Amino acid sequence: MTSPQAPDRTAPPKSVSNGAVPDGMAAAMPDIEALSRNAGQYIEAMGRNVARLLGPEGQAGAPGSEMSEAAKVLGQVAEAWLADPNRSAEAQARLSQAFLSLWGSTYLRLQGQPADPVALPEPRDARFAHAEWSTNPYFDFIKQAYLLATRWAESLVDEAEGLDAHTRHKAQFYLRQLTSMLSPSNFLPTNPELIRHTLQESGANLVRGLKMYEEDLQAGGGQLRVRQTDPSGFEVGRNMAVTPGEVVFRNDLIELIQYAPTTETVLRRPFLMVPPWINKFYILDLNPQKSFFKWMVDQGLTVFCISWVNPDTRHADKDFESYMREGIEAAIDAIGVATGENEVTAAGYCVGGTLLAVTLAMQAATGNRRIKSATLLTTQVDFTHAGDLKVFADEEQIRQVEARMAEQGYLEGARMANAFNMLRPNDLIWPYVVNNYIKGKAPSAFDLLYWNSDATRMPAANHSFYLRNCYLNNTLAQGRMVLGNVRLDLRKVQVPIFNLATREDHIAPALSVFEGSKVFGGKVDFVLAGSGHIAGVINPPSKPKYGYWTGGPVKGTLEEWIRAAVETKGSWWPYWFQWIEAQAPERVPARQPGGDALQSLGPAPGTYVRMRA
Repeated sequence: MTSPQAPDRTAPPKSVSNGAVPDGMAAAMPDIEALSRNAGQYIEAMGRNVARLLGPEGQAGAPGSEMSEAAKVLGQVAEAWLADPNRSAEAQARLSQAFLSLWGSTYLRLQGQPADPVALPEPRDARFAHAEWSTNPYFDFIKQAYLLATRWAESLVDEAEGLDAHTRHKAQFYLRQLTSMLSPSNFLPTNPELIRHTLQESGANLVRGLKMYEEDLQAGGGQLRVRQTDPSGFEVGRNMAVTPGEVVFRNDLIELIQYAPTTETVLRRPFLMVPPWINKFYILDLNPQKSFFKWMVDQGLTVFCISWVNPDTRHADKDFESYMREGIEAAIDAIGVATGENEVTAAGYCVGGTLLAVTLAMQAATGNRRIKSATLLTTQVDFTHAGDLKVFADEEQIRQVEARMAEQGYLEGARMANAFNMLRPNDLIWPYVVNNYIKGKAPSAFDLLYWNSDATRMPAANHSFYLRNCYLNNTLAQGRMVLGNVRLDLRKVQVPIFNLATREDHIAPALSVFEGSKVFGGKVDFVLAGSGHIAGVINPPSKPKYGYWTGGPVKGTLEEWIRAAVETKGSWWPYWFQWIEAQAPERVPARQPGGDALQSLGPAPGTYVRMRA
């Protein structure tokens, strides 16, 4: 299925407001000589880059690319409509009628008469925020035509007959990528703000933009890696990940960091954080104002955190069991040596939480129950409602990923980062394309986006197990996952669980986390925080941006639970600490890291976190 095309009669007016150019455009007169010179440089650079993209380097991996998958699945939607000519004609008539209405509205505006818009962007759609998208009839027509065509195409996917649920989901996802790419806000001739900007700079912005484009293409090894932030202002260990601590243990997969206390006494039971290995742990320690680790230490927790290695070919055979044994269980062993305590409180973030849940199930099956309570932060254990990432997890696509990983023993971090960016293309892709390559502006320094670009690789054995057992077959929730010849059943997990979801999460949807709460055998305290996968978790009490909801038992639907829940303004962190403290309130004198039992191997944040992909 190609992008929807409007009939010829829907072409925009050739002139508006009795002029040859849109209102206000003529006022910004460029330096003609500079504009000509910059245009020549732009065309020359475009030629170089087109040749590069069409060459062997630019075609690397193309057969399994997202674009070829999108063409295939959208083609299935087109076939479904072509199979019924009557329904196809009705659908075309709907689009034609919408454009006739738009033409009528635009005609009235061109005559100086008021007219209600036919299509309005969503209130949170920042692409059309510039005033001239509404005040100028020419650009207003382009905007509304795009919205009409986009919504018509979405209806075709939603109403296509004979598609299975997974194919329809893939079609919806890839159509969103296509329509996001084709937005008139992304192109110079159709964006009033970009036209003004280019005229004011006499085209110099385009030359700067192409220079940044070539730099990003080179940085990506022939694949475009759009920069989202200025990395020059950040350094891990200097102004990021600076909470004081020591690396007290190291093996092939992890460094274990113990953070220095700031209180005279601490809770006796030590605390272990299991971050995701698909990102680096310092999202929880970006800076002192946002640091979850610093805040926990200030409450009197002895905090340990796993820092995963950034794997390479040597780690190809490290599987999910390796990450459990050499990760969580090795960390608990080391914590026992460092503190003399055999029991811990543990927390897992995202896929780190999934691994923690697997470890809890292993403990329940084997009787080795050293984790006495667990916190799961935006974690999925039931992948029935796993959201848009399931688009990448059917048998054919997993085989393609496995074939790619077999070549080098790991999946490149950039591929996973691209997948996450595709979940929100209008926020995480196209604004940066426009800002960098058309406006010619370097992105601003932003710590969160620096962390987001600090990619990590995934070992082949581990990632294949995760995709197949979680996203494809959902074996953990069904009690069918087997690890180390042990069948795992979350219903046997009886330890207290604090399960945090966030309302706008695109990676671990709130519905998925809510339904996953039902598969544990013990008591689960489900909490729903505002915002998304990162901001909903990193919400310090000193500057809270979002509230949270608490309620009764996890039963019924998520909507029913929310209606009955109690909303609290501010950060969920204090509520969570009260829950932690209630499990084991006894306190002991504060423990210093790097003592006689486990000597320091170096200061936090360690060496593994500094490994670049």
